[in-house]
Amino acid sequence: MSWVIEHHASVDSTMRLAAQRPVGAVVVADEQTAGQGRHGHSWHSAAGDGLYCSIVLEPRPVLTLALGLATVDAIASVTGITCDLRWPNDVMIGARKVAGILVQLVDGRAIAGIGINVNHERFPVELEHLATSLRIHGGSPVSIGELLDALLRSVEAFASENQDNVLRLFTQASSYVSGRRVTVDLPDGTIIGTTAGMDADGYLRVQQDDGTVTLVLAGGVRAAGS
Repeated sequence: MSWVIEHHASVDSTMRLAAQRPVGAVVVADEQTAGQGRHGHSWHSAAGDGLYCSIVLEPRPVLTLALGLATVDAIASVTGITCDLRWPNDVMIGARKVAGILVQLVDGRAIAGIGINVNHERFPVELEHLATSLRIHGGSPVSIGELLDALLRSVEAFASENQDNVLRLFTQASSYVSGRRVTVDLPDGTIIGTTAGMDADGYLRVQQDDGTVTLVLAGGVRAAGS
């Protein structure tokens, strides 16, 4: 794909701008003043420290999972760091989040926001135990431009994979998909159980202690006890 990259020093949200752009557009900012996360949460977007971008794509099944794979692949290719994937959209290093993905459908287009903590040396106190960065983990600064180039190559590759391949690759790359003790925050309450793979549409199965299997369509998944 021929990407059209639009760079800003500071914006409220790359997602908002990308929602006004055609397929193939990439909106990148050095800083976001109102970065968006899932479930209405904000995304900490310190100036100059992270890769904050929104990519306009054709909608595809399990696109969020494909973008997680692309992000992990790009990080590994640039830094050599191996990341974990926490279903459905968190990129983890150990127990801490290093990147997140948010996909929204707007007028027949998929607006894919990807935020990666790259050169942060510290986080606000409320995020210290939840977040990390490539620099904190790897010990040296990382080129954000190089990481963006790698990310766009990986997005093009993984977004074109068929659904079965994405599910297979995500299962292989994630410690959360099968056999992981998790707590899941659902709209109608919280459940605790062990992950039991994904269904054919990419939704997560969680088996509770009473044997009940719940299909998680959306919700906050975290390691039990965390």
